Amino acid sequence: MTCPSDDTSDHASIDAELVSELTESILAETRTRHLGCEHIPNREAVGRLIDLLRQMAFPGFFDSRTLTPRNLPLHVQELLARISIASQEQIRSVIRYLAHSNAQTPCDLVSGEPDAVAARITRQFMARLPEIRRLIALDVQAAFDGDPAAIHTDEVVFCYPGLDAIFAHRIAHELTRLHVPLLPRLIQELAHNATGIDIHPGATIGESFFIDHGTGVVIGETTEIGDHCRIYQGVTLGAKSFQRDETGRLVRGVKRHPTIGDRVTIYAGAVILGGDTIIGDDCVINGSVFLTRSVPPGHIVRQKSPELVMRSNPMNRERNSVVDAGG
Repeated sequence: MTCPSDDTSDHASIDAELVSELTESILAETRTRHLGCEHIPNREAVGRLIDLLRQMAFPGFFDSRTLTPRNLPLHVQELLARISIASQEQIRSVIRYLAHSNAQTPCDLVSGEPDAVAARITRQFMARLPEIRRLIALDVQAAFDGDPAAIHTDEVVFCYPGLDAIFAHRIAHELTRLHVPLLPRLIQELAHNATGIDIHPGATIGESFFIDHGTGVVIGETTEIGDHCRIYQGVTLGAKSFQRDETGRLVRGVKRHPTIGDRVTIYAGAVILGGDTIIGDDCVINGSVFLTRSVPPGHIVRQKSPELVMRSNPMNRERNSVVDAGG
């Protein structure tokens, strides 16, 4: 990273007292500043990396040139080279950054030379790209099979925010498995910002996963989801409480979020909480259900139907009176 030179140009229109006040505030508050030339993660560069990985996951959909079977090998080679360079750069940045911070980082990441560690992790990540593509292809098919409004799998790739979210998660989760710090969260939060779907990179999600509509979905860090599952908008798979140590600090790394079996459908607005909550295979959780206990396999869970009250609208009567008076 290149350090900018000090800017001594005249900005007479800026209040000197405000400049002094903000400068003192920045120097006094370490939690909201980063000064110096040490490497720091770059959100824009992470976004460009995701764009490259999206081209690899969906060749021909988001590329600037037409792909054919003849030019595909060269295209893949060039794309892999760009992904490798971008991945290694960002992995190296987070390793160097966290090595100088107070964050808890696996010792094997900070004890080695950052360039060598980043190169090793990048090779491992690149080797997993074929498996990531396989899983994403199954997610595309699951979305098409699960939504009668979809007319083609191409529509799923182009238009479905749930697929964007699970694509980002597949990438971020692999980096999490490789113990890469911070970068997976950056990737997932970019997807969260774009889709409204919040999936922690630590969550484990099986094959053929479909998020329909998606806005407001929250999937916590220690959630485990089986194969062939489907969830709808507003679903929360969260924690019901947080353990604290003797000093009152949150205990990290414990199972806090539910386990969802295979072939489970969870409808809109359902909330399932707790690390000891297990939803068995082939269950259906109806909309707006609030669950903090396990459900055996093969069950449907629904709330009791609420009592509906209907009454005439007084505003409608007033409007009719006005019409009658004018008639």
